Order: sequence, then structure tokens, then C-alpha cells
Amino acid sequence: MAPKKFSEIKHNLLASLLGLFLFLFSIASAQLCPDFYEKTCPGALPAIENVVRAAVANESRMGASLLRLQFHDCFVNARVQKWKLGGPYWTVLLGRRDSTIANFSGTIDIPSPLLNLSGLITAFANKGLSASDLVTLYGAHTVGQTRCTIFRSRIYTENNIDPSYAASLRAICPATGGDDNLAPLDTETPTVFDNDIYKDMMVERGILHSDQQFYSGGSTDSQVEGYSNNPEAFAVDFGYAMIKMANISPLTGTSGQVRLNCRKVN
Repeated sequence: MAPKKFSEIKHNLLASLLGLFLFLFSIASAQLCPDFYEKTCPGALPAIENVVRAAVANESRMGASLLRLQFHDCFVNARVQKWKLGGPYWTVLLGRRDSTIANFSGTIDIPSPLLNLSGLITAFANKGLSASDLVTLYGAHTVGQTRCTIFRSRIYTENNIDPSYAASLRAICPATGGDDNLAPLDTETPTVFDNDIYKDMMVERGILHSDQQFYSGGSTDSQVEGYSNNPEAFAVDFGYAMIKMANISPLTGTSGQVRLNCRKVN
């Protein structure tokens, strides 16, 4: 039997999670809380954890993809989520509903990886997140991969990048073609949630233009240095920042809906 494509695995996982939660929203709630499903379905969260663990074991990129999913959903329209991905643990307040107007136009809120530091700070401030939250949340780039088309400009035109690192990336990402070729966001441990992304920034090995902005002689340098030396502090801060991000304008109570098909409104 041929292995399933990554996109198929992710879609099946999301469909499974949606099916698990579908009946839980019959009771409207006007407020988020960590024990939203305790009475209606006390086994919900352990069941989700089992599904996620199995998915990550089957496809190592799944953990990073789920982490990105929460980021993208929260910056456009937050959904139901609780995460435990490898390193730090955090509990998200539950009870979100799906938007009825989610569409591609909403993605303009998602910060571009080509933004400079000031632009990144502004984009996060527009969502109620501080510059400190910004640096912390970008630590999610300690896991996962990125496409050649996203980092090509940096490795061929920017100067604040380690020359040997840039050369190694050019072997993966030619000046033309190979747009979908992948390279790890974290040079040392791309499948482990740790603080290595900050160590990369300090030696000009941030693969994305936006990553390197956090250690470029600006106001965020000291926070990067702190996280590179103190993984425990990063882990704690990351959990708090994820909780804060997950509470960006959530839909609760009778607002929004529980989609029968996650790809479209009911």
C-alpha cells in the first residue's frame, strides 16, 4: 500500500478531531474555560492527545504543522484547540466556534516572512500582542521546514547571513526553479522543540528574513540572547504567549458555528 500524502494525513486528522467535537457544541457557552468539555465529554482531550501522538509518529512534520495551524487560525479566526507539542506544555481555554466568514482575504493579517522588525512588531501589536510575545512566538520556528521560494531572496541577496550557511542552502534552493524544495527552519534539531532557533539567530543562521530580524542590532537582541542561554525561560514564556494568542477575538456562545465540514461553512 502506498504511503499517504502529508496533506491527506493532515486532512484526515483534522476531520477526525472535528468529528470528535461535533456533538460537544450543542450547549452554547459565552465564555472560554479550560474544562469546557469536562461534563459533556470528559474523555475528549485524552482522545485528541492520542490522535495527535499517532499522527506525529506517522509523520514527523505533523507537530510543526499543527503548531502553524493554531498560529494561522488565531490570526484570522480562532478555533477549538489544546496543544502539547514536544517541549513546553500549555492549557488553552476551550469553547471556540468556527467563523462563518473565514476566507482567503483574512490571510492578509498573517505577517509576511519578508517583513522587517518594525513591520513584525506592528503586525503583532494589531492583534494585541507585544514585541516580547512576537519574539517568543517566533520560537515556534525551532521545528519544521520552509520552502525554497520563501527563503531564496535571503540566501542570494542579503548580507546578514553566515556565508557557509548560505552556500549550503543554495545547494538546496537554486536561483531559479526548485520552489518547493525544503530546508529546516532550525539548523541543528528541526524535529525537536527547543531553543536552538535563537542560537541560530545569534550566528546569522536564521533561514527566513523575518527570523534574523530579531537579532540584528535592534530592540529584541537581548531577549534572543536570554532565550539562547535559558531554554526553561523560553519554554515557560512560550506557553503563556500561546495562551494569549489563542484568545485573540474568539467566537463563543451563539457566535459562529460548528462546521459539519471544516472546509466550508454549514
